[in-house]
Amino acid sequence: MEFKYSRIFLLGFGFFGVSIIWSLYNAYIPIFLQDTFKMSRTVTGFVMTIDNLFAVLLLPFLGALSDKTRTRFGRRKPYILLGAPSAALMFALIPVARAYENLALFMGTIILMNFFMALFRSPVIAFMPDITPSEKRSQANGVINFMGGVGALLAYFGGKVLYDMNYAYPFFAGAAIMLLANLLVVLFVPEPEEYRVPGEKISLRKLLSETSRKSFGELKENLKDVFASHEKSLLFILLSIFLWFVAFNSVETFFTSYAKYHLGIEESTGAFMMGVVSLSFMLFAIPAGLLGGRIGRKKTITAGLILVSAVMLLAYFLGETSKPESSALTDPVVLKFMVLFFFGGIGWAMVNVNSLPMVVDMTTEEKLGGYTGLYYFFSQAANLVAPPLAGAFLDVIGYKTLLPFAVIFFLLAAVTMQFVRRGDIVRYKGDALDYVPDMD
Repeated sequence: MEFKYSRIFLLGFGFFGVSIIWSLYNAYIPIFLQDTFKMSRTVTGFVMTIDNLFAVLLLPFLGALSDKTRTRFGRRKPYILLGAPSAALMFALIPVARAYENLALFMGTIILMNFFMALFRSPVIAFMPDITPSEKRSQANGVINFMGGVGALLAYFGGKVLYDMNYAYPFFAGAAIMLLANLLVVLFVPEPEEYRVPGEKISLRKLLSETSRKSFGELKENLKDVFASHEKSLLFILLSIFLWFVAFNSVETFFTSYAKYHLGIEESTGAFMMGVVSLSFMLFAIPAGLLGGRIGRKKTITAGLILVSAVMLLAYFLGETSKPESSALTDPVVLKFMVLFFFGGIGWAMVNVNSLPMVVDMTTEEKLGGYTGLYYFFSQAANLVAPPLAGAFLDVIGYKTLLPFAVIFFLLAAVTMQFVRRGDIVRYKGDALDYVPDMD
């Protein structure tokens, strides 16, 4: 299939819709849990790992299952068609469940929503390398992350306006937009012809059984290779991914709580401040992919980690030395946070856009879905650790630990990245750039 940027932009609507859902979820669910159900920060952190638990358990399996799927729609779209509408419905019901102040009903709703989101996340991510040649994957990942940034931006900025009107409105709007966005993907992004031709007839039970053995067997073998291989690049890129997602997810989960309970401003203003990260991420996602293609993914990721670490450290000192006088966006302290977070979003784009291409360029075309699942296994494992660990620090010491906690893990990721030797795409030879999947 011919590579087209227009097709990648359309595929980006899938990331756009998913990003809206997760941005709203991470911004407001912790507040609901603490305000309505009086949960501690540690318990709130455990609840916020439900999506990551599903991801760790299901994404390797679903990535491998979608690799084997053959339908007239393709191998990824059936999962989008099943998962997206169901997740949208459950997401829209979250504020309804909160209104009843029934914890069992609320938890049941968010558990189902997280399950259905997991159902199509790995297939939609693996869709990108299906239609993108290896040497274009950083640029393509920049495009789809740009679209994800637009979604997060809409969630944080538009969500503040809607949330201030009624806390349910962002959930209703987010569900509708996510559903429409994924419909665009299904209708206008064709899968390669070889995946739209029915393969050998096989029963569903046999397919699930074989895929389960294949996916978890493959994950086991991949993990064995990761730790047993003499060449440790895959181990160190996955360890780096784990570390920087521990850092980022801790801030993403608790920053609205930090804004409300530590800075003394409204949670919607805290969400708006996080939206500035999404704004700069969106603006710099495509340049970050181009930069990774120009100077190398490893150098770009390392520079991004150093930048975002510096931003978190400066934000910590700002929050400890001064407090906003109001929740207004024009408050001087709020404005300073937003300026810092703008640069933080640039650093995060440099990291996030170039990481998945490094992982998938360490494998073959046949294992793209499996390695996508491996990438998500480590990122979601980090997200299992981050909320309860950060929440425990918040309970024991206080909110002043949130940003230094993130700084430590970002810097550790920068260190482990220096041991990665594969997965990059450029080496200078005079003024020429050559494709080199192996940096040794």
